[in-house]
Amino acid sequence: MSDRKEFRDLADPERAREVVASLDLSAGTERVPLEDARGRVLAERVDAGLDVPGFDRAAMDGYAVRASDTYGADSDPEVLPVVGSVHAGESPDVTLDGGEAAEISTGAVMPEGADAVVIVERTEEVEVGETDGDHRDREMDRRVRIETAVTPGENVMLAGADIAAGERALGPGTELTPREVGLLSALGVDEVPVRAKPRVAIVSTGDELVRPGGDLDHRAGQIYDVNSYAVATAVEEAGGDPVVYPHVGDDMAAMEETLVEAAADCDLVLTSGSTSASAVDVVYRVIEDRGELLLHGVAIKPGKPMLVGEFENAAYVGLPGYPVSALTIFRTFVAPVIRSSAGLPEPRTATVDGEMAVGERTEEGRRRLLAVGLVENAGGRRLVYPVDKGSGATTTLTAADGVVDVPADTNALSAGDAVTVDLFSPDVRPPTLLGVGEDDPALSRLLDRLDRPRYLARGSRGGLRELREGLADVAVVAGPFDADEEGVADAAELGGWSREWGLVVPAGNPEGVSGLADLVDRDLSFVNRGPESGLRTSLSNALAELAAGRGVDRREAIEAISGFDLAARAFESPARSVAAGDAGAGLGLRATAAKLGLGFVPVGSQSVRVLANPERVEKASVRELDELLGDVGTVLDGLDGFERK
Repeated sequence: MSDRKEFRDLADPERAREVVASLDLSAGTERVPLEDARGRVLAERVDAGLDVPGFDRAAMDGYAVRASDTYGADSDPEVLPVVGSVHAGESPDVTLDGGEAAEISTGAVMPEGADAVVIVERTEEVEVGETDGDHRDREMDRRVRIETAVTPGENVMLAGADIAAGERALGPGTELTPREVGLLSALGVDEVPVRAKPRVAIVSTGDELVRPGGDLDHRAGQIYDVNSYAVATAVEEAGGDPVVYPHVGDDMAAMEETLVEAAADCDLVLTSGSTSASAVDVVYRVIEDRGELLLHGVAIKPGKPMLVGEFENAAYVGLPGYPVSALTIFRTFVAPVIRSSAGLPEPRTATVDGEMAVGERTEEGRRRLLAVGLVENAGGRRLVYPVDKGSGATTTLTAADGVVDVPADTNALSAGDAVTVDLFSPDVRPPTLLGVGEDDPALSRLLDRLDRPRYLARGSRGGLRELREGLADVAVVAGPFDADEEGVADAAELGGWSREWGLVVPAGNPEGVSGLADLVDRDLSFVNRGPESGLRTSLSNALAELAAGRGVDRREAIEAISGFDLAARAFESPARSVAAGDAGAGLGLRATAAKLGLGFVPVGSQSVRVLANPERVEKASVRELDELLGDVGTVLDGLDGFERK
């Protein structure tokens, strides 16, 4: 295997796929109870051990007869005496002689002497009084009028008609769905031989990781362990049996102990993180010492720092640490190998064509799997836009619908370029509504009332930009703006509300903050919003007024504020910094302060407007949003500082 080794060279993606596919993940076979067999793959042929059905049975409710007794009944109905009845699940206690009938239920055993069933809808039972002793001395002479002729075997399922003993029922490689499980049940099979699921060890690495549910120390740079559970779910979806190990730090001895233990117990070991060539990344050294490293690095983005190797009894793949990179590499290279080992077919794939709504630059020389979202304009034309917050952003894939495979020799995609999107699954549907702009608690409530909306919180400036460029269905804009200057003068205003903004301070306002002047004149640490935010615009305008009243330049006032350029992305983030004791004041809303139990110093009221793309006002989801905004007062109920415009 040493001839396959590509230590630390960036491999071509196709070469990387070949190396991963060459790994031996064979887990053998096992027998599982039938109730646990759904989704598993048969390892051996299953033959029928009995006839199904095992007896001639009625296929319809009606009357069992000798077919010859019904000939001519279509034109001249035949009246036959009823000598008994037969129900499903019981042995018949009657035998038909010529010229007799027996009432019979669907699924019941055909009585001896009968060879056909007349359906109940083509009969009429007649009562004719007490018997004179004929017809087996019945107390009551029951007769049935037969109104149609039948042929031998009509409305009867003969023994073995479904499947006969010795017949090949299911072959190896069959995926067991409810249909196959039903057939096996009919054959009396209570356990089946299936391909064993490959056991896949999952080891997240890094001193900074904390399992969800644990306590984080942000000051120490700790983060929750995303990959253990995300990759485990992906392994299970691909047909593997995930085994999650405790995460390990960047210590070679601990790393070696965990990986050797995992390799002894599992067919494949997956690690995430510690795959680059820095001094603290030691995984590849462990692989070299205890096995063989076959590949280090792939010419693809995201996911370049990928490792492939082998232990004595297990395969190994090292995924990058960033969740987007880890899941992308897993989906592209590892999932197919797990599916193959489990005997599962490649999943149904779906691609759709569209055109880029905006341009996107790529890094020439590396193939790129660009995460994208979809939106349809009012005419149904499909637009494609990048949803790339970076490999470290866990929301990138949840906000995307698929990927565009950008070749290594392409350095840019332009608006209007035709692209093919590889959907994450055939079940992916584009969002009904794409909104872009300011984040806001009232807006979150509105979105909850819509079916499958998607909202990109890119600030008021971002919303105006995407509305101007034709990407967004609607933009949510907070604070003052000039529609003509922004190029959105023809946008349709659907509605809006106002919200009170100001400074969020610790509970009880221990520093006695009274307004913006305190930020300028006192040494208060402050957390701002980003330049795209409408709150930031309103703050800057208010500081300009303060500076003008003092006869100084606005820049001078801004430079006096400690932390003015420290921008937080979301509307609650500054307040949460205050709550954590990291700041003395933060830009925010009265509603946020009330929610977090903090103090609030009002500065002003800000208008929030929902603007629609003029070409999409007739889009069904935009009309629905328009109707909701007509009753926006119910949405604002209970939000402190919010009012209907």
